[in-house]
Amino acid sequence: MSVGDLCWGGVPVGWRRRHLLGIEGMSADEITLALDQAERFKSVLVRDKGYEYCDRKVPLLAGKTCVNLFFENSTRTKTSFTLAARRLGMDVVDFSASTSSLSKGETFIDTVKNLEAMQVDAVVVRHSCPGTAMLLSENIRGHVLNAGDGAHEHPTQALLDILTIRQRLGRIKGLTVALVGDIAHSRTARSNIWGLRALGANVILCGPSTLVSKRWESLGVVVSYSLDEILGKVDVFNLLRIQFERQVIRPFPSTREYSHLYGMDTARLSRAKPEVLIIAPGPINRGLEVTPDVADGQHSAILDQVTNGVAIRMATLWMCLNSKSI
Repeated sequence: MSVGDLCWGGVPVGWRRRHLLGIEGMSADEITLALDQAERFKSVLVRDKGYEYCDRKVPLLAGKTCVNLFFENSTRTKTSFTLAARRLGMDVVDFSASTSSLSKGETFIDTVKNLEAMQVDAVVVRHSCPGTAMLLSENIRGHVLNAGDGAHEHPTQALLDILTIRQRLGRIKGLTVALVGDIAHSRTARSNIWGLRALGANVILCGPSTLVSKRWESLGVVVSYSLDEILGKVDVFNLLRIQFERQVIRPFPSTREYSHLYGMDTARLSRAKPEVLIIAPGPINRGLEVTPDVADGQHSAILDQVTNGVAIRMATLWMCLNSKSI
């Protein structure tokens, strides 16, 4: 497939978003457009056999500049956004908050406006405060992509999760997907719920009652406090990390107890559906949410998710920067 094949007719008809702020409010058609475009990019960047990236690039955004504005630590998201932008031919600037004028009292908005004045076209932002991406989109002319805002949303993570499920199982509609773990603090859970529900999946939230409120059922999901009770009903388990850094108090007596009640191990996997899929947004805590043999086993698509992350972020960067919406 050539570069020309990738950009036939420009951005796919139906995509009108200048920014990617969240999955909430996106239609099934919009989500599918992003997934399909990511598939096109992946078909060029990945060899037919295996998942090793080639040296080939598709410089559809040559001459554009992207700044990574990360106020929280990140490995997969920041690196894959950087790779995605560079594979599209963009110049990439990694912003360091600790060495910026923010430490001198400059406001967040003034900082970004100064970056924009240097002809930055896109801002990829991660921040601990929910709504940060929305705030930026209302104050700058460039394109904003949300790389995680507090416990609110993480749209590209949800898209790559859903893409991985679709690649492995061939569909989303009608599947039952369980999000297991720290739902209360998970932006990934929120974005996955919106995306999976829009595409017709059934969603179960599972974890301790201190981390999974019954109020989540208002979003059209099922809440369960027993992993063992849902094992045979689920097609995909998305194992979420326990986010100790966001917790004020420990939500369960010990990590040993959590692992005993909610950890995915070989014994539990043997009671699940034969073709069950295991994914996790990462980083994973081996031995807590999932045992090493399951994380590295044949049912796991955790590394496939990482590969798909570059393709999804290429797709969303290209689509947002070429959107005709004002």
